[in-house]
Amino acid sequence: MDILVVEDEPRVSTLVAHALEAEGYRVDVAKDGRAGFALAVDGNYDLVVLDLMLPHVDGLTVLRELTARRPEVPVVILSARADLSSRLRGFRLGACDFVAKPFSDRELLARVRVHLSRGAVGDEVLMRTEGLVLDLTRRQARVGTRIVNLSEREFRVLHRLVCNAGSVVSRDSIMYDVWGVSCDPRSNVVDVCVRRLRRKLGGDAPIETVRHGGYRIAA
Repeated sequence: MDILVVEDEPRVSTLVAHALEAEGYRVDVAKDGRAGFALAVDGNYDLVVLDLMLPHVDGLTVLRELTARRPEVPVVILSARADLSSRLRGFRLGACDFVAKPFSDRELLARVRVHLSRGAVGDEVLMRTEGLVLDLTRRQARVGTRIVNLSEREFRVLHRLVCNAGSVVSRDSIMYDVWGVSCDPRSNVVDVCVRRLRRKLGGDAPIETVRHGGYRIAA
């Protein structure tokens, strides 16, 4: 399997690369956020290890854009910026795990193994929550035996909810991540998209509206 390490500290990137290569993974290293994003989008990587404090483009921006373009690629954040706010924002933007520096290479390897083995079935990359399977490769949802085709924005909204299963995701954060900062905050585009999703998914759609909060999908 191929792994991309986006890390600007040579000592850390060398340590991580050597540990991963010793486990049989093929590893590429990018030394700044701009190069890391380009490689991650254009390459065929099975997982990305991402620092947050990077030159040129910061790690959270890389994560947000990478999740929008390649949501099937799991991202493990490896960072000294491990305060609660950074962790929560990282998970909200699509990271599958967060390892704080200083770190144990054995712990990092264990987490990488877990995420590489999770959800892959043949050529499919799946995310599962209660009553719903999201196919990241085909960008479809499965409810029971039904397969539901999704538009790009419907897929990204549903992916954001599934990534945060069990937690409330605000309308503002969905709008920012899916439509971008240029969207009018008074717009009801998020609500319209969720209504379309519910119609497509049917009566068993596990999307809950949380009054004055946003939306939540069952874990």
